[in-house]
Amino acid sequence: MDSKNENWDEIVDFLVVGSGGGGMTAAVAAAEQGLSALVIEKGKKFGGSTAVSGGGIWVPNNPTLRRKGVVDSRESILNYLKTITAGRVPDVRLEAYVDNGVPMMELLERSSKHIDFYWVKGYSDYHPELPGGRPEGRTVECPPYNTRKLKEDERFQRPNSMKGPLGLWVTSKDYHDLAMVKRTWAGRRASMIAGWRVASNMVARRHMATGGRSLVARLRMALKDNGIPLWLKTSMTELVTDDKGAVIGVVADRDGKTVRIGARKGVLLATGGFDHNQAMRDRYLPEGGQADISAGARELTGDGILAGEKVGAALDLMDDAWWMPSVMHPMGAVIPLVSERCIPPSVIVGMNGKRFTNESAPYVNFVHDQIDGGHVPAWFVMDTKARSRYPFAQVLPGAPFPKGFYDQGIVHKANTIAELAEKIGVPADTLAQTVERFNGFARTGKDEDFGRGDSAYDRYYGDPTMKNPNLDEIDKAPYYAIRIEAGDLGTKGGLVSDEHARVLRADGSVITGLYATGNTSASVMGNEYAGAGATIGPSMVFGYVAARHAAVSSDAEGLVASN
Repeated sequence: MDSKNENWDEIVDFLVVGSGGGGMTAAVAAAEQGLSALVIEKGKKFGGSTAVSGGGIWVPNNPTLRRKGVVDSRESILNYLKTITAGRVPDVRLEAYVDNGVPMMELLERSSKHIDFYWVKGYSDYHPELPGGRPEGRTVECPPYNTRKLKEDERFQRPNSMKGPLGLWVTSKDYHDLAMVKRTWAGRRASMIAGWRVASNMVARRHMATGGRSLVARLRMALKDNGIPLWLKTSMTELVTDDKGAVIGVVADRDGKTVRIGARKGVLLATGGFDHNQAMRDRYLPEGGQADISAGARELTGDGILAGEKVGAALDLMDDAWWMPSVMHPMGAVIPLVSERCIPPSVIVGMNGKRFTNESAPYVNFVHDQIDGGHVPAWFVMDTKARSRYPFAQVLPGAPFPKGFYDQGIVHKANTIAELAEKIGVPADTLAQTVERFNGFARTGKDEDFGRGDSAYDRYYGDPTMKNPNLDEIDKAPYYAIRIEAGDLGTKGGLVSDEHARVLRADGSVITGLYATGNTSASVMGNEYAGAGATIGPSMVFGYVAARHAAVSSDAEGLVASN
């Protein structure tokens, strides 16, 4: 085709497909470089999976950390990342991530008065015991934000499950303390603060958002501040290429109408993974992880990955995901289990009645062991002390599980371990032996089988009143067993891209004009997870990298002419 004579409905310098954290950051970075940018979003709401996430960002040495004196050498950070990725990610990609994270965060801070971050001190890196890991963590997130400032755009923001009743808002730090409301003074103080927030919000008529919703609300304001349009209900249907294979725009469906959008400098695919594309899950993900038990935004069906593959892109890491052990709510919602796996008087067993890993380990590692060992589903076994002391799957401490959990076989309750084993179909003698062995570890404070509680990560959500925050005897009836699925926060595999976020073919050549970030691209974390926010952080960094490269690259210069 003659790209000079394309009949475009709209032409911009830099086109972003997807309105999550990576997509919106990229658009802001493009604007700073003097490019005209447009963000298009498939859904009726903006924010993507970033909006339904905790909103953490893992970017070492960012300005918020530096102001707190948390500074690491470049060599130390790279050593940590190279260790956990174990050769699955090219060094140049890791270096680009480390070197561009700081300027990306600096750009956001100066791009809008609405952008602000704070350090989630104490939320450990996921492997703090490795060289370069930090027990006190590097994760930052946005403070709570009053979404009434969005004005007419507030109703188009994707909701998430962090919104509490009567306007209650809870940060990740608040949740850490509230989980111990029955155990510590910090927990009791957090509950009083929560009550005050409900009352003050009702008086002030604020609509406070935390976590991912706070982040995407602030990024949406940054788009507005920089004059960057966002089109909702605009679904990309194909990439447009010229006769040399360069990507010069997209075809999209906007409110039922076909539109052709030209991109002079490049197209960034930030459309997320293939979370809810069952055919792709069946094709790529391992047995045990193929069921769609994903907490990702419903619109994530692999659109960007499929479009990139169609124009020749290579794929990698397609058999992996950002795994998350989860409970299926009787109404169909996916409930991720993060803090729950640190409850001291509890174990997780397979259908053989045996433990198979450290229950309190980082969630990706936990599910890798769950799937690799064939332990899908698994069973979370705890006693009545645990049920009375700690929240579980959005059920408050001491509150009964709703009847639907029992009716659907998600939760079982029994007066003895043997009776519980019979209800869930595991060998009674084996489960009894497992519990007794664990109780012995609880008495000594040392898990000799899996090292539970040895890592600062394990202990973060544990009970600080215990000798080992993650170990306590399972000895008080009645006993509970809850079915644990191999869920995920999104898929991890996607388009292979280089240190400039350019999409590559299988032979290593560049598809000119095409960039990818976030879960549309093969993860810079490989099969691992550096710390809380190591999904959103790289998505934002490589969105920034893509925009900066497009601004200075001459690769696609002149491919798209104005109408």
